[in-house]
Amino acid sequence: MITMLLRKLAYSSVLLKTTNADKSKHLPPFSIYNTIAPCPKPELEELCRVVSNVIGGLDDLESSLNACKVDLTSSLVIQVIDQCKAQVPTRRLLRFFTWSSKILKCALEDTDFNYAIRVMAKRKDHKAIEILLSDLQNQRRVLDSHTFSVVADTLVKLGKEDDALGIFKNLYLFKCPQDKVTVSAIVNALCAKGHARRAEGVVWHHKDKLSGVESTTYRALLYGWSFQENVKEARRILQEIKSNKKLVLDLYCYNTFLRCLCEYNLKHNQSGLVPETLNVMMEMRSYKIAPNSISFNILLSCLGRARRVKESLNILESMKRSGCEPDWVTYYLITRVLFLTGRFGKGNQMVEQMIQGRGLQPPLKFYYDLIGLLCGVERVNHALALFERMKTSSAGGGGYGYGPVYDVLITKLCKGGDFVKGRELWNEAMKMGIPLSCPSSVLDPSVTEVFVLERKEDQSEAR
Repeated sequence: MITMLLRKLAYSSVLLKTTNADKSKHLPPFSIYNTIAPCPKPELEELCRVVSNVIGGLDDLESSLNACKVDLTSSLVIQVIDQCKAQVPTRRLLRFFTWSSKILKCALEDTDFNYAIRVMAKRKDHKAIEILLSDLQNQRRVLDSHTFSVVADTLVKLGKEDDALGIFKNLYLFKCPQDKVTVSAIVNALCAKGHARRAEGVVWHHKDKLSGVESTTYRALLYGWSFQENVKEARRILQEIKSNKKLVLDLYCYNTFLRCLCEYNLKHNQSGLVPETLNVMMEMRSYKIAPNSISFNILLSCLGRARRVKESLNILESMKRSGCEPDWVTYYLITRVLFLTGRFGKGNQMVEQMIQGRGLQPPLKFYYDLIGLLCGVERVNHALALFERMKTSSAGGGGYGYGPVYDVLITKLCKGGDFVKGRELWNEAMKMGIPLSCPSSVLDPSVTEVFVLERKEDQSEAR
């Protein structure tokens, strides 16, 4: 879970850097909807009411729209879609828009069509996208680059990468140029889901259109191969970045490759996890790129999933010696593997070291996950101790962040037969005014079924 979080954050940052500069050249400096004159409120409310009324089919919707006595304008159409796009089914929005298109004909602008397509794309309605793109093409309207970017991203996420590539190859039919914006959009969309080979095909055929975005394009390719955990191809792209003076070799590139290498070794060569990763870190330093906490956390995440406790602790010490400060994710990963392997005392010490020794204040997620884990392995006493530590920190947000923890602990205690402690926590939460999701009936021994886990006594409590 943490690995996926790191992956998404890292890739999101590179996509933002890739697209923001280019999009600003093709998009207005402010939303077009700020320039639309507000329509009379009764007409807007009437249309919204008709569109959002889910009683009846699509033909009934069109009949109701025909019965409306409103002066329809393009701005009114867009305002209705804007207000209804979150809660109304996409097919009703589509029928409303196609009805409006027949009524207004040329009065609807290309920007209105593009907005409707983006709404359908963000709602992930493949058929609606197809219909609107077909209408846009038949009416010889212009598809803008931003709309294509949204459509390509949605189609690839839906597993329709062939459709996304088909639209890209035929952009001339939509009067949309194959420029660096659209090329970058399809490459980023494909690489985000691991279709690196197909993305490389696009790059190969459109190299002349990538001036100014070469670095971000190769970063996307590196991510795409890493997504597949293809170490050989990821290393090839990394070597191309290193050998081309136009491309920027930075921390993102190496962290992406490290993730690929570690994920591959976790599944196929666990003994190579540490030595091969440390070799890459040495290579990074030779290029004057210092590994950061994300670099080490990638390795620690894989070591934790392999239950490599000794190596995890050694990496933490190596991290400190190298001058890289551990963050809360680092301590989370190590504490988690300690708890999972029964080293509860050592895990508690790690939490103390993080808070007292390093002065780190972890977010709620740190406590939620570890307390849930301790309850899952039937160590409620340790979970209660960690909850007390949470209450002495500033992570609880004045007590309102404690609700989910109270829910878990009260339920766990009562189902384990400790109704006294469960009642104590319930009263404590009520006194603090914290709303709870668990029912009060869980406190009743005649209602709650008690499960007693039989396990052998071990020495793990003292470790």
